[in-house]
Amino acid sequence: MGKTVIMRGGVESPAPHPAVDSGESTAEDVVALVEQAEAEAAAAEAVAAQARARAIRLQQHAHTPDSVSEVPRPASRAEAAAVEGNPSWRTRTRARLSGRRWGQLATAGIVLCACVLLAASAWMLRSQRTAQADERNRAEFVAAARQAVVTLMSIDFNDPQGSVQRIVDNSTGPFRDEFLDAADDFTRVAKDAKVTTKATAMAAAVESMSPDSAVVLVSASSTVTNAAGADESPRRWRLTVDLRREGDQIKMSKVEFVP
Repeated sequence: MGKTVIMRGGVESPAPHPAVDSGESTAEDVVALVEQAEAEAAAAEAVAAQARARAIRLQQHAHTPDSVSEVPRPASRAEAAAVEGNPSWRTRTRARLSGRRWGQLATAGIVLCACVLLAASAWMLRSQRTAQADERNRAEFVAAARQAVVTLMSIDFNDPQGSVQRIVDNSTGPFRDEFLDAADDFTRVAKDAKVTTKATAMAAAVESMSPDSAVVLVSASSTVTNAAGADESPRRWRLTVDLRREGDQIKMSKVEFVP
């Protein structure tokens, strides 16, 4: 007859000794029973330890996702909600943006004003230089016209060739050509009449002017003496003198007597 195995707590344990079941106990049977009880207690402790280890693992596995997800994200969402719902933050942000825009507009206005002032200064400087150049040209043309009239109307019979040459040197254009054609007759008349003429330019004014030419009105007077020693009273003349700039010299190109 084989042994009967009894399962207790998932651990196999041998069947009770026949002597014990029958009520016949010996010292060996008591020792066997004690050892069997200890074995069963150790097996039960092992099973309990495994159950506790499994429960701890399950608990750790269940808590890990929640703890990981709760660390960064809820905090950032809460901060974002707090920032968006904070009216003072919005007010400060708008104030900063508004101040920045006003600052940019102020800077642009300052730059624009500076450009306008620079342009105005440049225009004023250019106008001043143009006015100075016009005044300088006017003075040069007036002086040249006065000298041209004095040269033209001053004749000395003692040196008629010199008088003619001075007129030629201070003339240009058609006037110079016409005077050269009549220079011989002019010299002969001055010698024969022994005439000496002295002229004085009394006043001059520019009628029209460009950088290289001008028309000047000249008021002059002249006195004439001859070989007989007679002196004529001064005579007054009005002339329009056309002038032209040639290099660094201004010459007369046309002369007309006006009433």
